[in-house]
Amino acid sequence: MKFTREPLSVTTILHVERGRIRVGNEQFEQTLAITAETVIRDWPAVSIDKLEIVHLEPILAVEPDVVILGTGWQTAFAPRELIFAMARRGTGFEVMDTPAACRTFNILLAEGRNPAAILTIE
Repeated sequence: MKFTREPLSVTTILHVERGRIRVGNEQFEQTLAITAETVIRDWPAVSIDKLEIVHLEPILAVEPDVVILGTGWQTAFAPRELIFAMARRGTGFEVMDTPAACRTFNILLAEGRNPAAILTIE
């Protein structure tokens, strides 16, 4: 059996810790959104309980297979209306703590899927 290493994408998450995420060669110390192709650096600082579908429009524009919401180091619930709005769009929506969200994003990216994530760094 031959093993090969998957090439890293510019949006592969390489490290996550409280207050910091490293994506490719860049380090981020604020909440960010990420797609298979790009990092959205100027993501609005909206608390999880205030998130609405309109906040997700920049990442929904790339028509991701799934949107992953990383809620920090504690899992929090997304607003019900946001969950319903994502279901009406037919886009997958998963909520988990940020380290799990980073791992999930990388797995989906390596599988050739089109994920997007909002990662809270708190």
